[in-house]
Amino acid sequence: MTRVRTATTPDGRRLEVSHVLSVPAAEAWDLLVDTTRWPEWSPLINGVEATDRRLRPDTRGRIRVPGAWIPFRITSCTERRWTWRVTGIPAAGHRVDDLGERRCRIAFELPVHAAGSVPVYLRALENLETLLESDLPAE
Repeated sequence: MTRVRTATTPDGRRLEVSHVLSVPAAEAWDLLVDTTRWPEWSPLINGVEATDRRLRPDTRGRIRVPGAWIPFRITSCTERRWTWRVTGIPAAGHRVDDLGERRCRIAFELPVHAAGSVPVYLRALENLETLLESDLPAE
């Protein structure tokens, strides 16, 4: 189930773009915090240079988007939620909610002024689902 709604987050009111997946929360989280894999699921990121492969508070680096390299800094990285600033501006929060065995919700928390980027995040959710399902062992 994919949804877009207004939600109250630790960073205030945000647009939440989310999707429920049939994968363990730990696997979804591992994919979101691995900077080397961002280009696999982000429709905008073509490259990453970071101080850490796996995110932690204050990880810094730059992402390559069409036409430019832009700096980022992770501002928080707690239990299955991370936030960042891109070019010094607060950007989307990233969260994984554990919904029980082999189910989770991946959510992007967008500043309300970023409503025009919702289609980009919907595509990212599709890409994440494809990657995560292809990584699962056959039953």
